[in-house]
Amino acid sequence: MRGHVVVAPDKFKGSLEGAEVAARIAAGIRRAVPGLEVRELPVADGGEGTLAAALAAGFSRVEVKVAGPTGLPVVAGLAVKGETAVVELAQASGLARLPGGRTAPLAAGSYGVGQLIAKAVSLGASRVVLGLGGSACTDGGAGMVQALGAELYDADGAPLPPGGAALRRLARVEPGPLAERLRGVEVIVACDVDNPLLGPRGAAAVYGPQKGADAADLAVLEEGLARWADAVAELTGREVRDAAGAGAAGGVGFAALALLGAVMRPGIELLLELLGFERAVRGARLVVTGEGCLDEQTLHGKAPAGVAAAAARAGVPVAAVAGRLELAERQWRAAGFVSALALADLAGDPAESMARAGELAELAGERLAAALLA
Repeated sequence: MRGHVVVAPDKFKGSLEGAEVAARIAAGIRRAVPGLEVRELPVADGGEGTLAAALAAGFSRVEVKVAGPTGLPVVAGLAVKGETAVVELAQASGLARLPGGRTAPLAAGSYGVGQLIAKAVSLGASRVVLGLGGSACTDGGAGMVQALGAELYDADGAPLPPGGAALRRLARVEPGPLAERLRGVEVIVACDVDNPLLGPRGAAAVYGPQKGADAADLAVLEEGLARWADAVAELTGREVRDAAGAGAAGGVGFAALALLGAVMRPGIELLLELLGFERAVRGARLVVTGEGCLDEQTLHGKAPAGVAAAAARAGVPVAAVAGRLELAERQWRAAGFVSALALADLAGDPAESMARAGELAELAGERLAAALLA
């Protein structure tokens, strides 16, 4: 039988990691069409799951003890292959890394992210892909650049403590060895949001409440980020506070652009390139993708939409498997999918579909194969 199938789903948040989803769907397809070659290529859009996708694609995991969002040590991973390293912000400074799950909107920082980048560089990486998403902090990436050698001082010459609130007292930024440490290193940010650093669409206003910030906290964080933006502009002589994506991950996007010389790329586009999707899909009969919920957000740059677009460019039909399907058939067909199945529909009950996600993903793969490949 000519041709193969590529299974390239994102994680099903709360139930299955991307690699598990891919393995289960692939098992169902193989059961329906014995002897068919099925290639598993879990994907991510730059947020949580980026590291796992890189590891599934052949990158090697390196573990590092770094500062978590509140400063307590955590063991975080990065992925390395040749001279490319993948750093996932959530590994060091994500909401899931908060001790006891208690938010710390004013004090949480991004120092651990900088430590992961420093480790990548020490391993010989000349290209660092930084995946943003799931951040617990709103410190504008100040902690990240401190970990890479920059120094932040208040008016009395005292070093600033971590967190977005402390930035209100920022008087001076000293770059230190930051530029030298990153000489010859290309930093690429995988990012799917276009928020600026400040204002009603900025890092604090839009994402602060998700990190536990109340109205008073938001005002404090906004003031700190504005002071940070002023100090960085004074240091560098250029303005990036209004750049698309500067507000990503509590402003880590801003620091990456302004002080790491980073460029931003759409997350799924960058990850598909990194994972070798174009090569994997060449000559395929079908691509199967998916995520926890296929909805309106999917259509605006989320992983399944990116996979569908890339498959279309290769002239290969693409089907979707999701935990829940909240798009009308006309919507998912317009997005390029030839078929879409929801685990919730197969189970008849959303709670049951979460509990039996693996089993149902396998069933979905079997049904797709029977309908599209038999």
